[in-house]
Amino acid sequence: MNFEYFIAKRLIKGKEHKSSISSAIIKIAIFAISIGMVMMLITVATGIGLQRKIREKVAAFNGHVIITSYDNNNSIESLIPIKKDQHFYPNFVDVNGIKHIQGFATKGGLIRTEDDFEGVVVKGIGDDYDWSYFKEYLIEGTLPDFTDPRNNQILISAYTSSRLGLGVGDKANTVFLKKNSSSKIPANIRAFEIVGIYDSGFLEFDEKFIFADIRHIQKMNKWKDGEVGGFEVFIDDFDEIDKKGKEIYESIPSDLEAQTIALKYGSIFEWLKLFDLNIIGIIGIIILVAGINMITALLVLILERTQMIGILKSLGTNDWSIRKVFLYNAGYLILLGLFWGNLIGISLLFIQKYYGVIGLNPATYYVSTAPIYISVGYIILLNIGTTILCLAMLLIPSYVIAKISPSKAIRFQ
Repeated sequence: MNFEYFIAKRLIKGKEHKSSISSAIIKIAIFAISIGMVMMLITVATGIGLQRKIREKVAAFNGHVIITSYDNNNSIESLIPIKKDQHFYPNFVDVNGIKHIQGFATKGGLIRTEDDFEGVVVKGIGDDYDWSYFKEYLIEGTLPDFTDPRNNQILISAYTSSRLGLGVGDKANTVFLKKNSSSKIPANIRAFEIVGIYDSGFLEFDEKFIFADIRHIQKMNKWKDGEVGGFEVFIDDFDEIDKKGKEIYESIPSDLEAQTIALKYGSIFEWLKLFDLNIIGIIGIIILVAGINMITALLVLILERTQMIGILKSLGTNDWSIRKVFLYNAGYLILLGLFWGNLIGISLLFIQKYYGVIGLNPATYYVSTAPIYISVGYIILLNIGTTILCLAMLLIPSYVIAKISPSKAIRFQ
C-alpha cells in the first residue's frame, strides 16, 4: 500500500499533469464534483426544510393528533361538547412520546365592518394553549392572554386584516348565528378587540381562523366550563405520527375519535412525500454526472501515463497495485471537489437560512422564503455516499490497465 500511495502522491504533486488537455479535463471533473455537491446540499436542505416547515404550520393550527366526538361528523364547527375531565387530560400517561395536549372549540362567525364582511372560524382556546408553535407567525401586536377572566382579545390573520381594513386595537364585531331558530334573538354578537395579527403564509388556514377565548364559545353554545369541542395532541417525533395516532385512538373512550393531521390533510402530506422521490432522483442524476466526469478524467490519466504503467509492469508490479495508484489519485480529486462543494454549498445554505434571499410563492408552497434545514448527519452522509459511489464507478474503467501490454506501453508516445 505504501508503494501505491507514494506513486499516487507523485502523480498528484507534480510534473505529471503536463498535458493541457488532461489538466483541463481534471479541472472539469473537480468542478463537476463541486457543483454536484452544492446542488445536492441545496436539494436536501430545501426539500427537508420545506417538508418540516409545512408540517409545523399544519400542526400549529391543529396539533399532530385531533381528538373529537364521533357525532361531529367532520364538521369544521364543534357541535358536541366533550368533558375536559378525561383520563388522558392534562397528561397523556397511557401513551409515551406525548409532548402536550390542549382543549379547543370552533364556531363559525361573520366579522362585519361598515363597508364589508368576512366569514371566519373562531377557534376558542384557553389557558392550556401552547403558543410556542405560533409565536414565529406573529407579525404585529401581541398574543392574546386567556389566563385571566374571560376577555374580548382576539388574534386575526394578516389576510383577514387586509380584507377588512382592521388593525391592532380595532374592534371586530363578530356575528354568530344561533342553532335554535325559535330564539327571539337570532344571533349572538361579540365585539372583539384585535390585539395581534399573524401571518403563517398558509392561506388555507389564514383565511379562516381567528383565535379567541374558548369561554365565549362555551357561553354561546350553553356548554359548561369544563366542556370543550376537542383536544389537540402534540407528539415528540413526527415520524411516529401514524403509530402514535393509533395508540391514542386505542386509549381514548369509544365515543371519541382520534385523527392525525396526516390523514385529515392527506393531499398536503401526499404532496410532501413526493419531495423524497424528487430528492433521491436529483441526487442520483448528479452523482451519475459527476461519476462520468471522473471516469473521463481517470481514462485521460491512464492514457497520459501509459509509459509509466508499462515500466511498472515490466518491474513486476501487478495490475491491481497499478490500478490502486490511479484510484488513489482519483480519490484525491474527488475529495478536492467535495471540499470546495461543501464550502460553497454550506455557505449558501447559511446565507439563505439567515437572510432569506430566495423567495417562494406562498400560494403554491405555503411559505414566503425557501426554508433551510441543516444537519451534520445528512452532510456527512452525502459526502461519504458520493465518495464511495464515484470510486465504485471508477473500478470498471481502471480495469483498462490490465489490458495494457508492457512492451507496447513503453514504446507508446
